Formats: sequence, C-alpha cells, structure tokens
Amino acid sequence: MKLPITSRRRFLQATTAAVLAPHLRIGRAAATTTPNIVFILADDLGYADLSVYGQTDYRTPNIDRLAAEGTRLTQAYANSAVCSATRLALITGRYQYRLRAGLEEPIAGPSDTIGLPPGHPTLPSLLKKSGYATALFGKWHLGYLPKFGPLKSGYDVFFGNYGGAIDYFTHRPEAGDKEPEDLYEGEVPVHKAGYYTQLLVDRAVDYIAHASSARPFLLSLHFTAPHWPWEGPADEAVSRELTDIFDYDGGNLAIYAKMVGALDEGVGRVLSALERKGLDQNTIVVFTSDNGGERFAKTWPFSGQKTELLEGGIRVPAIVRWPGQFAPGAINNQVSISMDWLPTLLAVAGGEPDPAYPSDGINLLPQLRGGQNPIERTLYWRYKSNHQRAIRDGNFKYLKINDNEFLFDVTVDQRERANLAHRQPKVFADLKSKWTAWNSQMLSIPWRSYSHGVHPKNQADHYSPQSHD
Repeated sequence: MKLPITSRRRFLQATTAAVLAPHLRIGRAAATTTPNIVFILADDLGYADLSVYGQTDYRTPNIDRLAAEGTRLTQAYANSAVCSATRLALITGRYQYRLRAGLEEPIAGPSDTIGLPPGHPTLPSLLKKSGYATALFGKWHLGYLPKFGPLKSGYDVFFGNYGGAIDYFTHRPEAGDKEPEDLYEGEVPVHKAGYYTQLLVDRAVDYIAHASSARPFLLSLHFTAPHWPWEGPADEAVSRELTDIFDYDGGNLAIYAKMVGALDEGVGRVLSALERKGLDQNTIVVFTSDNGGERFAKTWPFSGQKTELLEGGIRVPAIVRWPGQFAPGAINNQVSISMDWLPTLLAVAGGEPDPAYPSDGINLLPQLRGGQNPIERTLYWRYKSNHQRAIRDGNFKYLKINDNEFLFDVTVDQRERANLAHRQPKVFADLKSKWTAWNSQMLSIPWRSYSHGVHPKNQADHYSPQSHD
C-alpha cells in the first residue's frame, strides 16, 4: 500500500537521520574527546613508493585505505634529506640546525656529547603534560645511552633500536656475530627472534590492545623499513650472507617491494587493532617518511633521492586520518614539513609548544579540516655534501649544488629542469638573500662531519656557538 505524501516525507526524514546519526556522533566525539595519536614513520620511503602516490609495480592496499579514509598531502616535505636530522625536527618542532645533533647526520655512532638534550621539550614530553601516555616502538637515532634516549625525552615506553639501521633478522648494526644487537626494551638490551618490521608491529598491536581508557596515548611507530639492508620477510638466508650491512652489492626492485609490502601489512595490522579496541573513530593516524627514497625507491615525478635537496630527496608522502574531523578521500595541496607535526598534534591535544622553544613549524589543523585555502610558506634546507642549499618560497625554489645555482617553479616544473634564474633575476636574488639571512640564525655546519670520518667526540671545536639551544 502506498504511503501518503506526509507519511513518506516522515519516513525519508527518519531514514536520513538514522543514516547520518553515526557520522554526526563521530564528529561530536572527535571534537569533544581527546583523541589518541598514532604516528607512523617510514624510513627512506620514496614519494611514489605507495600505490596511492603513483607506484604501479606493486600495491599498498592498507596505506591506500588510510588515504581513502583520510587526507593525502601532495606537497609534504621532510626537514632534511637524511634520517636523524629530520627526526630531530619532528620531535622538537624546530629546525634541526638549532641543535648540534641536527647538523648533517652527526649521530652515526656512540657519543656522550651529541644527541637530543634530555631537557629540550619534545612532542612526547609536551603531550605528557596534556595527560597522554607515550610510547615509541622502532628507530630512535637521536643519541645513545647513557646520556640520551627516548625515556629521557618524554616517552614512557620504548622498544627498538638506538642507532640508524640494523639487520632485519640479527638486529645488529654491523654484519658478523661479534657485533652486539642494537635492540632494547627501554634502556635494557634484549634479544628477540624475528623480522624487525613485524616485531615492531607486534609491540604496537599489543600496546593498543592493552591501552587504558583513562588516558589518551601517543604511539610513535618508527619503522626502519625500507632502509637498507635489503631484506624482505623471507630473506633470512640473505641476512646471514651479508658482509656489510650497507649492502652496497645487494638488493633489487623485487626485494624492495617485499620490504614495502611488509610495511604496508604492518600498517593494516595497526589499523585493525584500533578497530578491535573500538578506538579507530577517536584516533588520529599520521603516516609519512623521514626523507626521500634511496636507490630502489620511486620518487616520480621528482628527480633526486636521499642526501640530495632536489625534490626527490626531500618530498615525502604524508597521510592523516581523523574520522569526523578530516574529510575522507581528500587531497590537500598545503605545503608542509616534518616540524609542523608538533604544533599540529599539540593543537589536537589542546596544548601548545613551550614558549621558551617556539616552533618553527605551523599548526596544520585549519588546512587539514578543509576550511581554509593553502597558505604560502617559506622553508629552508642545507646539506654539507656538495655544498647544497635550498629555499622554497611560494611556488619558487632556489637550489644551489656546489657552484651551480638554480631557480625553479616546482609547481609546474616538478623535474627541476627549467632554470629561471636569468628570467626571474629579482626572485632569484631575493631567495638567495632570504636563505643567507635564515642561515645566519642557525648553527654553523662543522668543517667535517662524523659521516665523513670524524668521531663526534672530536667535533666540539668545529661548531659555532650561535643559536645554540
């Protein structure tokens, strides 16, 4: 029997309300309840190493799903073209060049003088002040015991490696049985059998399963994947054959795909753990990389790779999901950088940076919520190898490599091929001047770095005291 018009109208209104109600409840919950934060950091992942960013040789369905349910940034940058420097900027929310530990990867071995100072405010220490529990599973790379470490810089719980890279099976920073494992539970060395990517995910899943409902948490999941050595989950035999963990003569595209595949599978397990615990709707999940990709990575459409200030060395994937707050499937063109995550996530938690250590980053929440147009940024980089320097100001990028200088419009010339220095001399000169003024506020680069053969303990006389925090 056909319903009268008024009855049909009431039926449609009731049905619409029923359909929208869960989404409205999600929005209110996310707005009124302090969310958990899961921050997932890949290591040396190229801009196009995810299928959602253009990878066609393999698929990354779990990270693609994260992007489908959240916002994908297309102009996200790393603070550096190498690991520890970006991690320092990420955890402090400031240019890494303000601290000795951020000066071009000096943390390449144990040192009692170079690391993240325990007294410096960090993302985990500031979130703790807002009532958060904090945990880091994975790579630290910001200084060694006994002076430095995650538990000294705001994390309640730590399981992972202190250094830059370890074998995925032996968990040693060098090849050979005589080298001790770089695997710790807090500050205590431990031995665990298994593929490192999967061990880290196991700990993250367990942490979520036992999370207290009384406190929100920050879970930092910092993978070493897909950093060398080139080993997939079934390549333990390859691990035993390594004579050098740098693996200069190993790896191939197929192994790299397996490493990224294990990373993607791990992200899927973490998302499932949040769902089982009923936390997925009140957790903000961030996925990004610490710098551009290495030899097997895909950085298209950019040129360059890790250790280079070409776009391929510093442009990274970045995805953020927050149900009820960020539109699903959104693509965001806001220019961002690693150090933006500290003020952004503190704003999520209702906090703010320490006024004595103001952030060089910005709070991205207004842009991520989609209510404002992208704002223009001025961002700076430098890297000692090949005397590189770069600045992005609006659409323009000034780049210097040795004695060669360039000006690019990177919004239309992603490959950085059309040098506009002579066509736009005023812009060229202005950006050079801005970079010089900014650089004068940062610590001077040491005349040599540890990565070039000088032990950290012998570096003290080679740093300028200016802006030393």
